[in-house]
This record gives sequence, structure tokens and C-alpha cells, in this order.
Amino acid sequence: MLYRRHLRIKALQALYSFYTGGIDDLVKGEKELLNSISKVYELFIWQLSFMVEVKRFAAIRMEENKKKFYPTEEDLNPNFKFVNNRVLNYIEENKDFQRKEELFKINWFGEQNMIRKFNKEMRESDYFVKYMNNGKNSLEDDKIFMIKFVDLQLSRFDLLRSFYEEKSVYFSDGYDLVTILLIKFVDTLSNKNNELSALPEIYKASSSAQSNDDKDFLRKLYRKVILNNDELNKVLQSRTKNWDFGRIPLMDLLLLKMAIVELTEMPTIPVKVTLNEYIELAKYFSTSKSKAFVNGVLDKLIRDFKEEGKIKKLGRGLVD
Repeated sequence: MLYRRHLRIKALQALYSFYTGGIDDLVKGEKELLNSISKVYELFIWQLSFMVEVKRFAAIRMEENKKKFYPTEEDLNPNFKFVNNRVLNYIEENKDFQRKEELFKINWFGEQNMIRKFNKEMRESDYFVKYMNNGKNSLEDDKIFMIKFVDLQLSRFDLLRSFYEEKSVYFSDGYDLVTILLIKFVDTLSNKNNELSALPEIYKASSSAQSNDDKDFLRKLYRKVILNNDELNKVLQSRTKNWDFGRIPLMDLLLLKMAIVELTEMPTIPVKVTLNEYIELAKYFSTSKSKAFVNGVLDKLIRDFKEEGKIKKLGRGLVD
């Protein structure tokens, strides 16, 4: 479920914590790293549960409205399109979701005011009104609506964010990432999915039952940077003689070290992918000059490593 970029970011954050004194024990740091990712998945299930709870609340309100002393025509003949949304029905009826909802002991008891406010905001929104009245009836239409539901409202609902902040610091840190995962999840649903379909796991499934490629990638990236720190420093010092090594931002050094580990010790990751990924991460996580710096150093490292035979990739086209 998580893209490799997300795993790189998680590893980068864990390494930054290690080198700035947040956690100075490799084993504890790795355990914390893996736990933070597990919590991202737990929050993903919580958010699915909240979406279903909003649907249930809406269905209950529709039944209550029919019992008004003076019900309107809309009360007596409500539009069921939202409560019949195929995405929400799939989540609610899915056995794997039900098991995980129970595993994480998720319930919304005592949070009806928050759900009521969310429902009210939803019903007053343009995206909801258009969906309810567009005359369409398809899975694709339901998916488009749910992506807007997540992107335009769920991601910005401060009461829910605050609710999660009180539950776990991991939930607070992972809120925006889970929004991306929810959109991805909705977008990939098809008519092939049913109540017995397994929900996607946080790590992509491995071709081997004995290993998990993504989890192995994450752990190796984290461990190798720490265990080979002195050697990696020497490699970088020899390629950054025009800079005062002691003044290079820690974030830049960590990005370069992670890239070196990928280039030299991960034979299935194409060189271009590694280069592009760490240039992008430098743009978002370091200084304004870091993108050019990381690009320049990696270009030189890649040329040198190729000449020295240090880059050994398994598939055709992975080196160039």
C-alpha cells in the first residue's frame, strides 16, 4: 500500500531522529520506525471506519426524519444515493475490514456530535449536492464522490484530526499520509472486490512467502546507513572537497547516504529511480540549495561507482 517514496521518507525521519539524539540505539530506532508504520495502517482502518459511521448516521437520520410530526416530501421520500454508495457498502460489508476494526477496538461511542457536524457540513457542500442530483448510478460515480469526500472534507475536518491527536502522536503525524492512502484505495476499487476480498496491507505483498520486499527494503535502508556511517562519510568527503564537510546540512548527508546504500546494495532498484527520488526528497526536506547539491554529488557518485564496478543491478536497463 505504501509507495517506496513513503518508506524512504519514514526511514529519513527515523535516521534524522537517530543522529539528532532522539533515539541513539539502532534496535530501538528500528523498532520505533516499524511501529510508526504500523500505526499509519491502524489510522487507515480508523478512517475507513469513520467513513462508514458517517453513512450509518445518515441512514439513521433519514429514518428519524420520516417520524417527524410534519414530515416534508423529502423526509418521506429521501434520496438514498449516499447511503447506498458502493464504496461505503463495500467497506462496511468487507470481512477483513470487520476483523481489523475489531482488532483495533474501534468504536465511535460518544462521538455523535462530531459525526453530526461532519454530516451537516457534507450535506451543505457543493460536491455532495452535485453528486446526489447528477442522475448517475455507477461505481465510477460513487468512487469520484468518495475521493472528493476524502480530499475536500475528511482531510480538512479539524475535529477529527484533534480526536486522533488525543489518541496517538503517530495518528497526528500520519494523518496526511493516510489521506493519500485512502484516495489510492478508493481509486483502485473495482467490481471484482467483494466482502471476502482482503484489504491492502501497509507493505506490498511479496512474491516470496518467506520475505516482504518493502519491509526488507525499509529495514536495510535504515540499518545500512547507521552501520556503515564512517565508510559513507569517507565516500562523501572524497566527493565534496569543494565544500566544508562539517557545514553540509545533516539532511543532505542522510539523503546522500541513503542513496549510496540503494545504489550499491539494492540490485533491483534502477539507478535513475534512486537518483530522481533523492533529488525530489532534497527539494522537500532540506534547504533551497539542497536539490542542486544532492543532484551534483549523486551524478559524480554514480559515474565513479560505475567505473569502479560498485553498481551491480540484476535486470537489463537498471544501471543506465
